Amino acid sequence: MSDGWMSMREADLPTVKVISDTVHGAYTEDEAIYAERLALYPSGCLILRSEGQPLGYLIAHPWRSEQPPALNMRLGGIPADADVYYLHDIALLPSARGTGAGKSAMAKVVEQARTEGFAAIRLMAVNGADSFWSSQGFVRLPDGSASYGDASVFMERRL
Repeated sequence: MSDGWMSMREADLPTVKVISDTVHGAYTEDEAIYAERLALYPSGCLILRSEGQPLGYLIAHPWRSEQPPALNMRLGGIPADADVYYLHDIALLPSARGTGAGKSAMAKVVEQARTEGFAAIRLMAVNGADSFWSSQGFVRLPDGSASYGDASVFMERRL
C-alpha cells in the first residue's frame, strides 16, 4: 500500500469518524455526513496514510459562497450554482502534525479547486485553526454560520 494522500473509500468512513472525534471534539459530525460528502463528491474526499495507517483526511466540495453548510447537516446535493470550492475539513491526528501533511493537503485542495474552475476556496475555521489558515493565504470574512459557534471564523482564499 502506498503512503500519502489517496482517494477515500466507503470502508474508510469509520476511521474518518474516529479521526474527527479525536481532532474536533465538539465540532465532530455524524458518520452519515462524511458518507454523504463521499457519495456526492468523491474527488474531494481523501485520506492520509503512513505505513498503511490512517493519519488524517480531507473533505472539500463545490458550494455557494454566501454561507457555509451548517455543521452536522446533510447537503442533499451539490448545488448547480456553486460558485466557490468549500473546504469542509482537513483533520490530522497529532502524529501527522508538523510533517507538512497540512500543507500538502492544502495543495491538493487548491489543485482540485482550480481544475473545477473556481476562483476561491472558503472554509469555517474552528478550534483556533484560523492562524493556520491565515498562513495558507486565507482571510477573514463576515460571520458565515451561527451553527459553528462564536469562536469560529469564516475565511476565504482567492485563487
